Amino acid sequence: MRWYLRYSLSLRDVEELFAERGLEADHTTIWRWVQRYGPELDQRLRRHLKPTNKSWRVDETYIRVQGRWSYLYRAIDSTGATIDFLLSAWRDAAAAQRLFRKALSDPAHPQPRVINTDKARLYDSAIADVKEEGTLRRRCCHRPVQYLNNILEQDHRSIKRRVKAKQSFREFQAARRTIEGYEAMHMIRKGQARWVSGVDVRKQNQFIDQLFESGLRPHRPAPCGHSCVIVFKVATLPS
Repeated sequence: MRWYLRYSLSLRDVEELFAERGLEADHTTIWRWVQRYGPELDQRLRRHLKPTNKSWRVDETYIRVQGRWSYLYRAIDSTGATIDFLLSAWRDAAAAQRLFRKALSDPAHPQPRVINTDKARLYDSAIADVKEEGTLRRRCCHRPVQYLNNILEQDHRSIKRRVKAKQSFREFQAARRTIEGYEAMHMIRKGQARWVSGVDVRKQNQFIDQLFESGLRPHRPAPCGHSCVIVFKVATLPS
């Protein structure tokens, strides 16, 4: 499953990689693992993230779901660390507000000093509304300078490469759960987890194993009948 979330592979590519190692796992089983454990990985990773800084970059990118464009809102800080993300069927101020509320509910993200966006008007009203409700501090500055979001545009590409390899999504909630797994692996790769280097793949694998061996068991049984730990250990076998 880690292969699928980390690299630009299809489900059948991962099935073939398993077969090369003498393991049997149908591509539909791998899909069920992704749907069950992608969000679980994101949830368990959150408490181990390093704090982000107070200079935010916010933008949305396009993801095709059920043949229609959906919008992946993403926020990173000025160093490129992922703050949060939100998949929405609509490109509007309400979706941007949900992203801000979600990001600011996480204690790893301090109140921003400045939020940089492109010149889309929806961010003006979204930021004004979250200030009005008290979620965002009033002294936070909104800076609509497009070229400062280049770092975020580059960061979008890592997620979109994975989406392109899957040839879009067929269902909205499945897309949301899969993207949660993509983003979690992307944060680990960027070195956002404490005690884990972004370039040491072995330590990344060990960290993922430890997340699922820490006594925090899944709320539901795995669809394939195996434990969560087994799924990750099988998916992280050395070459």
